[in-house]
Amino acid sequence: MGEKKTDKRILRSKADLRQALLDLMSEKSFHSISIKEIVEKAEYNRGTFYSHYDSKEALLEEIYSVLLDELIQSFRAPYEEVEVFRIDELPAKSVMIFEHFHRNADVYTTLFKSDVLTQLKIKIFAALKQIAMEELEYTGREAEAADELNREFTVIFFMHALLGLIFHWIESGFNYPPSYMQDQLVKLINWRPSSAKISINTK
Repeated sequence: MGEKKTDKRILRSKADLRQALLDLMSEKSFHSISIKEIVEKAEYNRGTFYSHYDSKEALLEEIYSVLLDELIQSFRAPYEEVEVFRIDELPAKSVMIFEHFHRNADVYTTLFKSDVLTQLKIKIFAALKQIAMEELEYTGREAEAADELNREFTVIFFMHALLGLIFHWIESGFNYPPSYMQDQLVKLINWRPSSAKISINTK
């Protein structure tokens, strides 16, 4: 019983410290924030901070870790319980990645306006690229066609497209609901234009 109480206390203090850092990052740059400010914001002492983290960078890394664990889980949602992932039959409602970002909108909004944005984007891209490389592989006719393509290039191409859409959505202030984004993503995946009209004004 004592251990459970201690675990809950530890989880709560760590969550409070993460939130304190995020609150401060909504006001000033990460690099200008001190540990003293973090503990004062969280209403703890420095001893509590150092019992969990050895630096503010370690605290930031934990914020990333919590987000990335949930992000990966949401990315896997459409295929984790099937043997063959039919991309052309993907139901929009099974795409959970937009739900993840919307559920954590306050955190992402803060991070996207901070001086650690580049670092965050690199971590998100690397995490999803690794999962896609390790867990998804073309089958059937798509596998034959993909033989002519560099597999890493295809993953990089589609990950940049997906994350470009998501990052634009975040930077636009989540101006559409997740359900709309889910539907648009599925339509984009299945949209294969064969031609385009050229319209250039040379005057």
